[in-house]
Amino acid sequence: MEIRELRLLEEFHQAYELFDDIWRPDPRNVPMPVELMIAFAHAGGYVAGAYEGERLVGACVGFLAADRTLHSHVTGAVAGHGAGSALKLHQREWCLRRGLERITWTFDPLVRRNARFNLVKLGARPEEYLERFYGVMADAINGNDESDRLLAVWRLDRPAGTTAEVSFPSVLSDAGGRPAIKPVEEPAVLVATPPDIEAMRRHDPPAAREWRLAMRETLGGLMAAGARVTGFTADGEYVVERD
Repeated sequence: MEIRELRLLEEFHQAYELFDDIWRPDPRNVPMPVELMIAFAHAGGYVAGAYEGERLVGACVGFLAADRTLHSHVTGAVAGHGAGSALKLHQREWCLRRGLERITWTFDPLVRRNARFNLVKLGARPEEYLERFYGVMADAINGNDESDRLLAVWRLDRPAGTTAEVSFPSVLSDAGGRPAIKPVEEPAVLVATPPDIEAMRRHDPPAAREWRLAMRETLGGLMAAGARVTGFTADGEYVVERD
């Protein structure tokens, strides 16, 4: 696999088509227009693709932000190729060469595989719960769900994470596919995620809606009160510690 910055018009169109295939969005809700990719690349932002031969299997677009930060706005990758991981490592080296100190991005707190990748494999940490950040997103992945997001912060001097092995009480747990909230006053708690929220949105939208509201109430409420996410368990739970 070759990771390289995109420079040619046809490459930007390839990235657009890749994002379109992944998200299948409403035409008014595309993840990243070609014009913005061109502008970000020209202005010194990060626009890169992962190629297997001539085939684009992943792409990432980011822009420079305050405090020596790159904000990675959108990343899309074809499953099973390792392109997402390769792009993140390329992005890290790109930032270090430019004296940047951290990379930020947003992700859906309900998507377990993304949380595990971000917190465990990379060692990033969520630092803010963003309620309805993008409004309602009309595409095949988000399924018209409200776009609550976690702001992930990857400090580039931080080592990769590890799966947390803890036995704290759960403030949010999975009760047969439905979220169950239990008030807990302990200094450290667990917040569960559903195994596959994207499939749930397709097959059981009311349950997916319950999970969105439960996550907002528990994880969102904890973080708003000053609690910190410090890890992620093998069972798909955020480890949250109160100061």
